[in-house]
Amino acid sequence: MEAAVEIRGLGITFDSASGPTTVLSDFDLTVKRNEFVSLIGPSGCGKTTVLRSIANLLQPTTGELRVNGLDPKEAVKRRQIGYVFQSATLLEWRNVLKNVLLPLELAGVSRKEAVPRAQAMIERVGLSRFMKHYPRQLSGGMQQRVAIARAMVMEPDTILMDEPFAALDEMTRDDMNQWLTEIFMSTDSTVLFVTHNIREAIQLSDRVVVMAARPGRIIAEYDVPFPRPRTAEQMFSDEFSSLRQRAEQALYEAAHAMREVSQ
Repeated sequence: MEAAVEIRGLGITFDSASGPTTVLSDFDLTVKRNEFVSLIGPSGCGKTTVLRSIANLLQPTTGELRVNGLDPKEAVKRRQIGYVFQSATLLEWRNVLKNVLLPLELAGVSRKEAVPRAQAMIERVGLSRFMKHYPRQLSGGMQQRVAIARAMVMEPDTILMDEPFAALDEMTRDDMNQWLTEIFMSTDSTVLFVTHNIREAIQLSDRVVVMAARPGRIIAEYDVPFPRPRTAEQMFSDEFSSLRQRAEQALYEAAHAMREVSQ
């Protein structure tokens, strides 16, 4: 299957007062089209740095990045990448409809075309009744739905999601995971998802990639064998528990190794 994201030999080094710090080194990852891949790893391992590099928000020190065969700058220019941040980052003075309209306005899409597209996307995320509400009038989960609608309204091929549900309580998070699965199944999008929650990663993904830090690199990958939508029976199965334990062990070893390097 054709690759949506190809990363080869990615290295990123930041200059600081104490000298250069290498965040990523020789990082290789291929994400196939219409694949959902989660990145997990200890804090500081470079998960967000990977997303920011793909989105052309950071320039690599070494290596090569391609998105649908294009360099990230060109992919962003062609509106092929959507980005969902950990916080919803909605504009407080714009209601739901106007927040979702923003990318279309910036792209120069006529209002006659933009408004129906935004309304259709808001309906798709289940917020039709809240189009005129402002962010302060929405729950955290609803705000993230608006942020996802805004990222998807340009119909990007690749969506980057940086811990979008981290601030939500466990029950709301489970609801959002089920909702996101439904949205993903109804599109041809490719998703690269960052999380610290191993259960969430397995519940959502086709593949879970475990990273270690100092410098950031991949130490393990796990294919998720369960068909979508994931059922409660699957989530509480021995196979799910075994996969979760293996990923937890890899994550523990990654975090432990990072602490040893820090000492």
